[in-house]
Amino acid sequence: MTVFELDNDAIIVDAGIMFPANDMFGVDYIIPDWRYLTERKDLKIHGILFTHGHEDHVGATEHLVQSFPGVPIYATPLTAGLIGVKLKDAHLEKLSKINVFHAGDTIKVGPFSVESYHVCHSIPDCVGFGINTPYGLIVHSGDYKFDNTPVDGKKPDYAKLAEFSKRGVLLLMADSTNADQSGWTRSESVIDDAFDQVFRNAKGRIMVATFASLISRIHQVGKAAERYGRKIAVAGHSMSENIKMARELGILKIPDNMFLDLSRINQIPENQVVILVTGAQGEPSAVLGRLATGRHRQLDVRENDTIVLSSHTIPGNEESVNRTINRLFQKGADVIYDPIAAVHVSGHARQEEMRLLINLTNPKYFMPVHGEIRHLKAHARLAAQSGIPQERTFIVENGFVIEGDKNGMRIGQRVPGGYVFVDGSGVGDIGPSVIRDRETLARDGFIMVVLNVDSKSGELVKNPEIVSKGFVYLRDTNELMDTVKQAVHDGLSNSSNGNRRTKIEESLGRMLYNETRRRPMIFTVINEQ
Repeated sequence: MTVFELDNDAIIVDAGIMFPANDMFGVDYIIPDWRYLTERKDLKIHGILFTHGHEDHVGATEHLVQSFPGVPIYATPLTAGLIGVKLKDAHLEKLSKINVFHAGDTIKVGPFSVESYHVCHSIPDCVGFGINTPYGLIVHSGDYKFDNTPVDGKKPDYAKLAEFSKRGVLLLMADSTNADQSGWTRSESVIDDAFDQVFRNAKGRIMVATFASLISRIHQVGKAAERYGRKIAVAGHSMSENIKMARELGILKIPDNMFLDLSRINQIPENQVVILVTGAQGEPSAVLGRLATGRHRQLDVRENDTIVLSSHTIPGNEESVNRTINRLFQKGADVIYDPIAAVHVSGHARQEEMRLLINLTNPKYFMPVHGEIRHLKAHARLAAQSGIPQERTFIVENGFVIEGDKNGMRIGQRVPGGYVFVDGSGVGDIGPSVIRDRETLARDGFIMVVLNVDSKSGELVKNPEIVSKGFVYLRDTNELMDTVKQAVHDGLSNSSNGNRRTKIEESLGRMLYNETRRRPMIFTVINEQ
């Protein structure tokens, strides 16, 4: 999510989510921290513009429109459709108007004149932006790659990029996701051959797991199914809704007679069925995750099934994806995934394409975006090799302001730009301290000591009651429990009425670490009688 400001006017480009790391226990996803915008009462936000429909660019839309109701949305047809499905599911479709534009259109948003241009990615209808300012042109690449044989036939708009260069580009903001990978990214069209081989060799049902928004991949599955006489069933609400929307828009051209209701798949031979499922990232609650653990209501995994994971594993999800793959193999399925076969290619440019974009636009200043710090650094090195001085390259983390005026561009102050955790229905109500507590509970468990104390003498009325979860199995640790009781007595004898709980917990903490080398959470409940 990027904000462009001009005096007291602003536009927003994208509003995506981030997937939680393995140590972010209980967190569903992470959205940007836009406190800076809510606190700027003098700032007028004229619109939210989207480059494409992937979750890391549109996933936070429902939260954003709740914070800024009435701010218009601008998106290409497919992206607008995906956002519309998302807002409708959240019952928020009336909060913001969605304005549809096409690649190549110029959008007037407040004082901003934004020129869109078509880019190739792993989803149709992707654009980058040329944002005109009084001090020069800013080019935002969006997610892109230079695919000269795209599956939808729509090639990158090289001419627009060259035109930007002729006019002079002040700043290029470019996708850095694959900056540490040499060469060129393979075309989406190579997947057709891989799918053809899978469909030719599969003896039973085929299940293809991919992102619910990956319409181009669903189109490729549809073409292969048609060639080999298979019907398509869809498992997963989000994918079903997105397919319905894309077909209504005419973006997904799969005939009605190709689709089969999921409840009817057992009525035709197994070698005539292909099932589209969600959960390619190993999410436990998605269709593939439930299939792997045998928890899906309508589907199960069978011996002759061929399961294709047509997606790139998001960093941090490797463990859950590998676990899912192993479980599917255990159930007898043949699992195909990249790099075993070319059933997925990246939608992001590699080093040679990045050099080409820099050379095509010839910017005065350069800012690598979209990626981890290691990717930004690698992209900055490519820019230096292409002739952009290091002092004109900005490698910044979330929250940094880049300022521009008649004297050039520079890094400004930092504003809030951290993580906002979404946990169930709670947004931003858990922070790092709660995550640390969850980490401690997951690693070492907890122990609770309930004490009945004489209110006058401060002495124990009876032995402490000890409850433990995730720490040790109490029945097998009589000796340790005796030591716990002794530590409670020691803490109690060294305390006064005002600091009993603290002293007992300190005494217990020291003893438990000395005995077990673990630091469980300790809770003390004192009942005075």
